[in-house]
Amino acid sequence: MQQILEQKQQAGLCALIYCRVSSTKQRIEGSGLESQEQRCRVYADQQGYDVEAVFPDDVSGGGDFMQRPGMRAMLAYLDAQAGKPYVVIFDDLKRFARDTEFHIKLRREFAKRGALVECLNFKLEDTPEGVFIETIMAAQGQLEREQNRRQVIQKMKARVENGFWVFKAPVGYNYVAAKGGGGKVLVPDETLAPIVREALEGYATGRFVSQAEVQRFLEGNPFYPKDKKDGSIRPMTITRLLKKAVYAGYVEAPKWDVSLRQGQHEGLITFETHQRILDNLEGKKRAPAARKDYNEDFPLRGFVLCDCCGNAMTAAWSTGCRKRYAYYRCETRGCEAKSKSVARAKMEAGFVDILKTLQPSPQLFSKRSRDSTVGSA
Repeated sequence: MQQILEQKQQAGLCALIYCRVSSTKQRIEGSGLESQEQRCRVYADQQGYDVEAVFPDDVSGGGDFMQRPGMRAMLAYLDAQAGKPYVVIFDDLKRFARDTEFHIKLRREFAKRGALVECLNFKLEDTPEGVFIETIMAAQGQLEREQNRRQVIQKMKARVENGFWVFKAPVGYNYVAAKGGGGKVLVPDETLAPIVREALEGYATGRFVSQAEVQRFLEGNPFYPKDKKDGSIRPMTITRLLKKAVYAGYVEAPKWDVSLRQGQHEGLITFETHQRILDNLEGKKRAPAARKDYNEDFPLRGFVLCDCCGNAMTAAWSTGCRKRYAYYRCETRGCEAKSKSVARAKMEAGFVDILKTLQPSPQLFSKRSRDSTVGSA
């Protein structure tokens, strides 16, 4: 191996450097990637290698090297330079793959591409003894990774049991350091919290009679974060938003067997409102609209029927570039006319035309006349 390496050095062997930290936070707040690269460059200079490229990663990948963008990019780079000899330099064996199975697979991927692997703190040898020790080191890295994961989960579970939200901050909240230490706690976001509250309360009270209306309301708000580049939000995102008990000031973690309990943060809605939302999602009941102008905005809402499916149509305001527009639409799942809008003016004008054609029958007046006579007697 040493003779082969010396021959490749004399031939001007090029080096690729791989650096990795476990999270974006470590990359931003620390200098792990820079210090790893510096040590690897010093080593390459000592060995007489020309560093051709550096591939950093700030994700762990859970031990799977193919989950790391930087590692995938380096393997693709080697494929693009097929036939050219390279040596891949790592700062520490733990940066390679903290999983025994993936460690062996990654070694094979480099060998298949004709690349040597060198580590600053461990000498890799293709001997039975060397492979054995290397496997033990990889297994030790896997053990440490899994132990660390277990400890993190135990700490997170304990915090949830004490009423703290430990996952990604939901839309409408931010994390701030708790007074007196003890980790971070959720606080309402000044901009997004009112928007989320309006959406949740609107669905609970019947102002929004369907999840699609909640979706359109949030898509029409320029401050609410969108799922897609076209400004739309996935229906599943709306469902998850409506189901989250965290917005009522509660926390839970079913996957850790932590039941629903009062949280340590301020809720955006009451628990009663949250329960009404769940009832509405399950179709148990629909609360009457709380808006005072509900009938004034859409007097035919719930009364006019869809031509295609025969179900009652709903209605809502839509925000355009310069003003708002009122529409009636069918939201029945599976209907061919689902989400096809009919302008409020056109719908209501047609209804007025129908009213003008209606005439009471003579029998109706005769009956009313008899009833009046009986009443006066």
